Amino acid sequence: MPSTTLSPITTAQIQVASEIGTLRRLLIHSPDRGLGKVVPSKAQDWLFEDIVNLNMMRRDEYDYYVKLLLYFLDPEKVQGRKADTTPNRNFFKPDHDDYFRSDKVIDIQVLLTDILQNEVIRTKLIASICGIERTSFQTQQQLHEYDPVELAKIMISGSLPDQTMLFAPLPNFIFTRDIGIVINDHILLNKPAKLARTREALLAQYFFHYHPIFASYRDKIIEIPDNEHAFLLSDTDVNRDVTRSTLEGGDVMMIAPRHLLVGVSERTTLYAAQQVMRLVFEKNVVDKVTIIKIPKKRDYMHIDTVFTQVKRNVWVLLGSLARTGDEAKKRDVLHFFAPKDMSEELRILQFIKGLEHKPIEIENLEDLLTDISKNDLGAAEPVRFIYSGNNEFPFGAREQWTDSCNLLALKDGVVVGYDRNDRTLEAFRQAGFDVVGAAELIERFEDGEASPQTLENTFIMLPSAELSRARGGSHCMSLPLLRDAV
Repeated sequence: MPSTTLSPITTAQIQVASEIGTLRRLLIHSPDRGLGKVVPSKAQDWLFEDIVNLNMMRRDEYDYYVKLLLYFLDPEKVQGRKADTTPNRNFFKPDHDDYFRSDKVIDIQVLLTDILQNEVIRTKLIASICGIERTSFQTQQQLHEYDPVELAKIMISGSLPDQTMLFAPLPNFIFTRDIGIVINDHILLNKPAKLARTREALLAQYFFHYHPIFASYRDKIIEIPDNEHAFLLSDTDVNRDVTRSTLEGGDVMMIAPRHLLVGVSERTTLYAAQQVMRLVFEKNVVDKVTIIKIPKKRDYMHIDTVFTQVKRNVWVLLGSLARTGDEAKKRDVLHFFAPKDMSEELRILQFIKGLEHKPIEIENLEDLLTDISKNDLGAAEPVRFIYSGNNEFPFGAREQWTDSCNLLALKDGVVVGYDRNDRTLEAFRQAGFDVVGAAELIERFEDGEASPQTLENTFIMLPSAELSRARGGSHCMSLPLLRDAV
């Protein structure tokens, strides 16, 4: 097999200063054989809500996502290859010779394969993984027998080529957003809250620190510390939010050139948010950090499950956590029977560098997002909000659960989301957006009837019967490395 090594990128090629600047480079991970190993009895332990049909997820859904990304970011790799890029062809699989090998749409399996060609790194990583997975020494020796391509697949999927399972799969690895995030020209690595994602964080540490494409950024990698006295704390205290340091990328948004949003959620602790704020201020990466505390509910998980940006002046969000939330709750009979901790209110505090002791409290999400659009991003048009489920009970909550608020902006005003959220899609149409299926749009690109460069105000619908079972949308499935300035 030919080498999958990518050419090193220069210091100007990792930079993210917004959620809407035209996307130029990102990390993804195509569904691997590990997703086909999830069993019902372990699904929730492995942070999956359901078991999925792997072939259908790849062939009928995720492959369209990859094609869209290529048409927008690296069209030379896909334009005119209609026959080659039929879903489920080898073109999409990073371990095949026909793989598209883009340096703009980069699969983390390729990065892992590359670094495993170095014998020293290979030995260290095998030992590290076998340590955290508590395997036998014999298994550790066995792993040394595989070539880098197959070893990368084993480390991610947890299974050997003959389907024998050595350790748990990493079904959440398709959600690359959670392993890290680019903040201007720095890279913030995560600290997952759940044991099931420990191996993901380890693999991410290795390819961010060792792969040549990140060589110029190694002194700009930020890792948040644990409580320095954690080893002295009781088990009860270690598990408290005030002492734990857990962070996932879905709770971090580089929203404007000098403004960072950090969520405190089911997966990210207040202690971690404070550590992020301290470090980015010390390193002069941003001047403003807004901490958004959302209810600790599986429904929400991260802040990017309750809102994302669509356009400089347009946002999609969940009405029950917004200013309109009071009315939504009045219509929701279940709200009156919810335990106190399940109806915990949203809280927003904004901190300015040098004035951290004087945080500004912001009343609701609409006020925060309006301020970002107008004052951070200079939006001249009125700020508008599109609500999950068109803010109709019970569709707001139902469609938020299937990622109606979790959208990836390919450019200002052009987003990718799931096709199943009918009321939200209708709200987009009412707001003046074209709503088009991925397959249809790709046909238009191929026939020259449309162009990614001229597309405006468009919601691209991704097939989602299987992907939506995984509880993450297109925003979760992307780790932007480079966006144009806005």
